[in-house]
This record gives sequence, C-alpha cells and structure tokens, in this order.
Amino acid sequence: MSARYVAALDQGTTSSRCLLFDRAGRTVAMAQQEHRQITPRPGWVEHDADEILERSRACIEDALAGAGARPADVAAIGIANQRETVVLWERESGRPLANAIVWQDARSAERVAALGEIDRFRAQTGLPLATYFSGPKLSWLLDSLPGARARAEAGELAAGTIDTWLAWQLAGAHATDVTNASRTLLMDLATLGWDDGLLDAIGVPRALLAEIGPSSRVVGEVGGIPLAALLGDQHAALFGQCCFAPGEAKCTYGTGNFLVLNTGAGAVPSRHGLITGVAYQLGDEPPAYMLEGSIAVTGALVQWLRDNLGLIESAADIEALAASVPDSDGCVIVPAFSGLFAPRWRPDARGLICGLTRFHTKAHIARAALDATAYATRELVEAMVADAGVALPVLRVDGGMTANDLLLQIQADVLGLPVVRPSVIETTALGAAYAAGLAVGFWSSLEELRAIERGEREWAPHATEQERERGYAAWNAAVERSLGWA
Repeated sequence: MSARYVAALDQGTTSSRCLLFDRAGRTVAMAQQEHRQITPRPGWVEHDADEILERSRACIEDALAGAGARPADVAAIGIANQRETVVLWERESGRPLANAIVWQDARSAERVAALGEIDRFRAQTGLPLATYFSGPKLSWLLDSLPGARARAEAGELAAGTIDTWLAWQLAGAHATDVTNASRTLLMDLATLGWDDGLLDAIGVPRALLAEIGPSSRVVGEVGGIPLAALLGDQHAALFGQCCFAPGEAKCTYGTGNFLVLNTGAGAVPSRHGLITGVAYQLGDEPPAYMLEGSIAVTGALVQWLRDNLGLIESAADIEALAASVPDSDGCVIVPAFSGLFAPRWRPDARGLICGLTRFHTKAHIARAALDATAYATRELVEAMVADAGVALPVLRVDGGMTANDLLLQIQADVLGLPVVRPSVIETTALGAAYAAGLAVGFWSSLEELRAIERGEREWAPHATEQERERGYAAWNAAVERSLGWA
C-alpha cells in the first residue's frame, strides 16, 4: 500500500480533532477546534450540529496541511465520537431541526421515569433506564418539535448519534456501528439490530435510523479518503490501548471518566451498576463485548473551575495549583451537575462542595477536584472487579486529563494499584485509526498493532491503607449528601 498515513476524526464533547498517524502509530499531524457548550436551562446541554460539522471539516483540512499530505497519502479515516449525543435532521436538505442533545443532558428524566423500573430493558440492551442514553432524547425531540413525529414516520427525517451525522454529511452514508447503536436503548445485544419492541416502547420510528454495521468497514469516502471505521469514543480508546483480550481494561479521563473492560465473546450482565455493551466488531468477525462504568463529570469539573468560577486561567493550571498544598484538608467536591452515573445511577443528585472552613483556599478546591476524579474512579474499579470476578493488576489510563501527573499519583494512591499511561495519551483517535487501517489493509492484524511500541510510564501507590480508606470514607459521605436535590 502506497499511502503513508491513516487519519482519525475524534469528535469529542468539547472539541473536534483530526490526527494523522504513521505505520508505527506515531502522530504526524493534529488539528483541533473547540465548539460551544450550550446550556439553555439547568440540566440541559446542547451542541450546534452544524458547528460540529464545520469544525470537523476544518480539522481534516488543517491536519492534511500540517502533514503536507494529500488525500491520496491517507489510506483511510476513522471516526470516534461522543456516543449518546443525538441529532435530528431533514433528509432532503440535511438541515438539523434543533441543536443536538448531548449525552450529559437530563431533560428526558420524566420520559425515562415513565418507562418503568431501571432494569426494564437491561437484559436485552445491557443498559439501565437513564437520561444518559440516546433513545429517550430522540423521542423527546420528536414530541417537542411541531410536526416532527409525523414527518419522521413519513420518512422525511433522519436521526443518529454524532458518527451517523458526520457519516451522512461527509460521506453520504446513513450509517452507524454496533458500539454507538448499543448506547441508544434501541438495539438488542444478541441480534445487534434495532428491536421493534424497544422502538415502540421508547417511541422512535425505525424509518429515522441508520443501518447498523461493524465498527471496522468502509462505508463511503470523505474527500477521496475511505471512511473505514465508526466507533464510540470509549470503545475506540479500548482499541487504541490494544485491550484485545478478555480481562484487559482501560480508563479514559476526558470530559467524564470511562472505565471499560473487554469481556470477550460473551456479554456479561452487571450486578453492580455497570453497563454491558459491544466493545467493537471487526468486519465479519463476531463482536467483542465489554463492561463499562461511566462518570459524567471529571475533566468538565476542571472546565467549570476555569469558566464558571475563574479559579484558573487554563485547564492545565490546575496541576500546579493543586500541588501547592499537600492535600485538600477535608474539602470534598461531588460534581453531580446532572446527576450521578455508574454505579449509583441517581439523576436526583446535584453537585456540592463540603467540609469548608476559613482555612481553605482555591488551591484546596483544586486539589479536591482531582480527588473527586480519583475517588469516583475507585467506585468504578470496585464495581468492575465485583462483576468480572477478576482483580485488575494495573489501571491503564489515557485521555487529556492524564497529562496531569499529580492526578495519576493521586489515582494510584486512592486505588492502591499501579497506574500506567502510554506515550500517546489520545488513544481514542489512535483506536479509530487502528480500526480504519485494519479495514483497508494498512495494518494486517491485531498482533501487528500489539507489537507497536507504546512508551509507557507507571505511577506506584505511596499512600498507606489508612490514608486511602479515610479519604474514601469522606468521599462516600459527601456523595450521600448530594442525593435527593432534584
């Protein structure tokens, strides 16, 4: 193959990025543009889908220019995307009918509550009933926009998660993959297809929805480059960390935190508040399944300290500020801005800062923000170990927040486990590139991907068990106080 690179369009909650990787998995170019976070009401979070599209196109062009590359130099492009965010648009014009409803949005709470008890669809979908997932969001849009439901049933409208929106606009394909579809509450985990019973119960016409296919396959072309992978962002990160075997896990630290464990060929039901889903599917091969725990707000808490409180000028400043004090001195933050996700699933929770005295400074609040991420992640790890029946020997991490060395030391101390970070921390994009490259033969096998040097660094725990448990007890006490506010 004469092409030198594989590209990845990583469409995240706060920004769009395009990265080009060479055959050794090295980043040769990267372009990034942020998009707006629209919050018209408490608990509502929206994105402008056209803005996301515009930013994505610009990032692809800028990344190619940065590498001095032409489309012919790129073997394929893969998309990794924020998963449960949903867009509704006109088929004829391609125009969105409204802003995209973001995965953090809680406006569908009444609709979700009306569907019944939390585990009603868990056996079929692997998911609890929660505002997190796409199906109830889409149903809300259809009933809130005048005439939208009738137009949807008449076949005039299309809908999908962000992968589908970008595939439609960039490659002319109405497509999604098993990972994104598994986050809608509309796909049956056993058949890997839309289920009529789920569609009827949640109120989504089948005519709206894209074809579900494998994560790694060619669905069209983006400016002459084969679009050869669609993956939800956390599934892409698992793939980018080369967690191809059952029992291998990673945790991505981004806007939220996402702990994912590969469970192999079998879907493992969760008994401890986690999500069962499809990890990925390569071409005609059987899918790999996973367990996942999701925290809604981690990196977003740092953004809140920056944008809403003005405690720091840039997100990177939090490390030095938090390191200026030895600990939070009893200050605890629970960032339940739109409820709590796994393993508690409490939409009635709201954020709080507690334990404050006149002694506390903004440095203690910054330290408590990092502690909050570490303790919430410990909750996920404990639930994962209980569900899978195996102990994690290490925690493999990636994502933008893991550039913060202090956070990773706190995480190791809180878990009592080593924390391992690869040299390429943006493994979400790398995973989308790997999947796309496999689809077109740029890489030949999973074994070839495993053999690529990842340049890892490890943090060992230093805290005593007494220190670890005392801090975790304070965190749990604060979480209990966050419940019941909404």
